[in-house]
Formats: sequence, C-alpha cells, structure tokens
Amino acid sequence: MSDLVIANVTVVTENGTIPSGSVTVSDGRIKEIHEGFVVKDGDSVIDGTGRNLTLLPGFIDVHIHGANGHDVMDATMEALQGVAAQLPKEGTTSFLATTMTQSRERISKAVINAGTYIEKQQRDGQAEVLGIHLEGPFISPSKAGAQPVEHITEPSLDLFEQWQNESQQQIKLVTLAPELEGALPFIEEVRKKGVICSLGHSEATLAEANDAVEKGASHVTHLYNQMSGLHHREPGLVGAAFTNPELLVEMIVDHIHIHPEAVRLAYQILGSDRTILITDAMRAKCLPAGTYDLAGQDVTVDHGEARLSDGTLAGSILTLEEAARKMRTFAGVDLNELVKMTSANAAHELGVYDRKGSITKGKDADLVLLDEEGCVMTTICRGVISYNGKGEAS
Repeated sequence: MSDLVIANVTVVTENGTIPSGSVTVSDGRIKEIHEGFVVKDGDSVIDGTGRNLTLLPGFIDVHIHGANGHDVMDATMEALQGVAAQLPKEGTTSFLATTMTQSRERISKAVINAGTYIEKQQRDGQAEVLGIHLEGPFISPSKAGAQPVEHITEPSLDLFEQWQNESQQQIKLVTLAPELEGALPFIEEVRKKGVICSLGHSEATLAEANDAVEKGASHVTHLYNQMSGLHHREPGLVGAAFTNPELLVEMIVDHIHIHPEAVRLAYQILGSDRTILITDAMRAKCLPAGTYDLAGQDVTVDHGEARLSDGTLAGSILTLEEAARKMRTFAGVDLNELVKMTSANAAHELGVYDRKGSITKGKDADLVLLDEEGCVMTTICRGVISYNGKGEAS
C-alpha cells in the first residue's frame, strides 16, 4: 500500500507551525513530518502548492446530538453511521455521541446502541465515536432548555451504573446540575471511575459550583446557556466557569447562542487552554429549513436557528468548521490556539492524546486541510480521505 503525502502546506504541530511542510500518512497513522516537499515514488500526493492551505489535527466534538437527519436518541446503527459519515465534511474526525433527557428506557436503548456501535466501528473513513456524553436527566427543571422536564430526575448512582454497564463502559462525560440533592456524592463516585463530570443546565451558585469542583467536576456544558448567570453579588455558574482554573469550558460559537462580544469576553478570561468548541447540533444540521423532531418535540429551523414552539433554542445546526472560523475572525485566535480549542483540549480530557489531538509522528492520521478562508477542503479520518472539498465523501 502506498503512502499518502500532504505536501506544500502550513503544518500546525504541537510544537509550532511549519510554514511549508509535508506530512506522510501510512497505515492510518502519521509516519513523518517534514519541512519542505518530501515524497517518494509510488506515494499518493495532495499538493497544496499555490493554494495557501493549512493542515490541522481533525476536530473533536464532545457535544453533538445529531446531523443530516439522524439523532443519537434514534438508537439505531443507521443513525450513528449517518452522523459519523456527515461530520468529516466539517473537519470533525471524532466525537462523543450525546444523549438527552428522556425516559429511562429510551436512554438505555440509546446507550446500548452506542456502546455496540463503538465496539464494532471500523477504520472506514467515518468520524470515530470516542464514547458517550450523557446530557441529562440529572439536571435542574428550571434550566431544562429543550430537555423534556417530565423525564428529569435527581442524580442516581444506581441508574448511572445501569446505563454505564449497558453502554459497555462507554459513557465518558455526564452533564448534571451540582445543586441537586445527591449531586456531590454522585460526582465524587463517578469521577473515581474515570468519567468526566460537567456542570450544566443548572441554577448553581458560585459556592455550589466550586463545591462540585472540589468533588471532581472539571467541565462546563455550553457556557452561558441554561445556567445561572454572572451577577455582581452572585457570580453563579458562569462566574465559576470564569474563575475556577480546574474547569474546561464549552462554547457554542454560532453567534446565536452567545453574542459575539460575550464570546470575546469569555475567551479573554479563559484563554485557549480552558476553552473547548462544540456544536450541540441536532438532526437538522446540514438540512434545509423546516420542522424536525427532537425527543418527541417539534423544532423549527429557520435562518440558522433551531427553536421549540415557545422560542426556546433547541440545540444548533452549527458546524465546527463555522465555529472555528468565527473564533478566528471575531476573537483574533491564532492557529495554535485554535488547535487547542478544536482538538487538543478534548483529546487530553478524554485520555486519548496519545493518539489524537495533534499532528505528531505515530498518532492517528486525523487531519483537516483548511483554505485561507477557514473552509474545509479535505478531511482524513485515521488515514482514509473522507472528504474531498467538493461536497462528497470519498
């Protein structure tokens, strides 16, 4: 089998930027990184000469519910395959399959399906599912957002263990409200088992949020959205996100969920080391305006927004490609900082930085080529060219 060489591009590595470099891919992994154009007879070549292309590690989305008509809660192989096939078109090469608040039985079906899919997935050019993000049902009814209130429940270790066992130990991250009864011992025990605890859909005070961090919480679900806001006498969960250095903080940068200046403010406080870009996308992503289903609720998608009938935002139709472009344009983020927010931070947090999250010899060849406008031209998933920049997966 011949090697694949991506040549004459700007290569963003974990140690800096190579202005005109080449990367050789062999058997699904990064074989070599060079300055200049290094190629041998028989190699396949993607040549960036004169095109001002930049090579980044593939994006990792830790919070995504669906895309292209599919949703994780559909609990089918077809749904996860559909999402995994779509995501390389936006530069995403791996993700967490994200559930939402539903009946215990429906969550069971979703995690069983995801766990089975993860165990069976092949290196086939689709985005890799790295695990499950359990968003709800352990959240505050007053900050439910688009999560069905009737299925919300207090944190339960027994219930979590049931779902974790059903998923074949694939739940990697769980979102919960730390002010709920039983939340703190839940966080302490779940963290001991290596699962990331994220604070979200919450009315927590600053003190309650910080108590949760003391017990092991280390993540914040979609900053600003469905959480206690920043007030000068009670800084709330937003204040904890800003001031507690232990927290890695998600943002939905579509300029709908968060005003551009609020994004800029958060980035000035958090920096690239504590920021992680997510989409929180639902099944309508990549589809035309219309009405779509989200956990049995009608969601109207129009002008780039997804809303319930009462106007509540119901996830997004954002791509990570767009989120990354907006961060560069409106927040002045450079490429090395962008890599942290789109890939490296997630890889570190999920414990997969040994094979994901940077362009490093020996790691998985998860790569995305961007043009000078930040548009995805080519995506490579574990060595397979998955998207060719013309709207088609190869």
